[in-house]
Amino acid sequence: MIAYYVRLALKSFRRNPGLTALMAIAIALGIAVCDVTINPIWWKNERLYAVTMDLADPVIAGNPKRADLPPWQLSYRDAMALAAAPIPQRHAVMYRAGGVFQAPGPHQAPTPNLVRATNSDFFAMFDVPFLYGGSWRTADESAPVVVLTREMNDKLFGGANSIGRTVRFNDVPFRVVGVIDHWYPLPKFYDLNDGPFDPPEAAFLPLGWATHTELGADGDTECWRPPATSDWRGFINSDCTWLQMWVELPSAKDRQRMQSYIDAYWQQQRQAGRFLRPRNNHLSNVSQWLADNEVVRNDDRMLLAIAFAFLGIALINTVVILLAKFLGRASLMGVRRALGASRKQIMLQHLVEVSLIAGLGALLGLGLAALGLHGVHTLYAGPLRGGYQELTHFDLTSVLATVALALVCAAAAGLYPAWRVGRLPPTTYLKNQ
Repeated sequence: MIAYYVRLALKSFRRNPGLTALMAIAIALGIAVCDVTINPIWWKNERLYAVTMDLADPVIAGNPKRADLPPWQLSYRDAMALAAAPIPQRHAVMYRAGGVFQAPGPHQAPTPNLVRATNSDFFAMFDVPFLYGGSWRTADESAPVVVLTREMNDKLFGGANSIGRTVRFNDVPFRVVGVIDHWYPLPKFYDLNDGPFDPPEAAFLPLGWATHTELGADGDTECWRPPATSDWRGFINSDCTWLQMWVELPSAKDRQRMQSYIDAYWQQQRQAGRFLRPRNNHLSNVSQWLADNEVVRNDDRMLLAIAFAFLGIALINTVVILLAKFLGRASLMGVRRALGASRKQIMLQHLVEVSLIAGLGALLGLGLAALGLHGVHTLYAGPLRGGYQELTHFDLTSVLATVALALVCAAAAGLYPAWRVGRLPPTTYLKNQ
């Protein structure tokens, strides 16, 4: 029966190609505009929170972008204290570092790259996909194990399954436990060091191993007062901020509990002589974090609202056009009803037609989005453009979001016209004959 309705829809398209094209293009434009403004991990926006506290000079604000916000990184002692909280489902404390990789074999040249030192929750928190293996175990947080990106695995091992093999990092042997599949979150929300559009690091090491072996940070380090001693122990016990921290809080209640935990820790430390500025502790979800750090500006939010408003107007126009089109062939529907077709069948026939239009709109929307992304790539191509051209890629999430949006558009635009034409009695159809 569905195939029959599809044939009827195609015949309808041939009778009114102009109206069909107009409706598909309207939906496509709305989808294309909305599709280019997707949070890099939007499905966890209300679960992931960056943790910040105002450990800064009592006179000079610690956040260079906005004086009302705390520094965007934490000190080691504060990060470790907050990481001990039993409230988050997961937590990730991290920093970026540099080093040199050397694969086994005499013909492999040393490869300098950036790495990320973190704990094992990082991968599950941020939905990092794995090609081979997985994260290290909690028991291995201080062991010399490594998770490679797919690109680094290709360089070192020719793309082969390298789980269990050994790679040297800074002349220390590391056992490979996982290889990440293609993963390129943009903006790189979890760490904004040097640029939100930088690629992810080439490998991931346990934070415990990195700090135990005194692997220095390759990123912003702010010390409003110098460490007590000049050695590594003095540095990690100082008030220098250099670590990023994220927590996963599944519910609003968990968020309130975590905020209370942070505030209680802040009060305890303030009584001990630290945290000389007014209390300014934040749990910022991904979208707020990007806005606060001026990665996503208020202008972008306004453009997103305008984009969805444009889509809404397109859908309203589509509803009017569909209603006029469906009611314009009332006599044909009257014949079908007189021959025994039910209201449900009439309504289903028109919903199939609308779904085909929405599907065509989705394909056109993807095409228009691809053209727009190609334009961005062309505009920002070149080594001096700051990496913005890396935004020009499609991923499965974007495609699925577009398809889902098209289905919603089909239901929104076609449900009322299909219901209306299905409710008219056969006598109303046939009296026009």
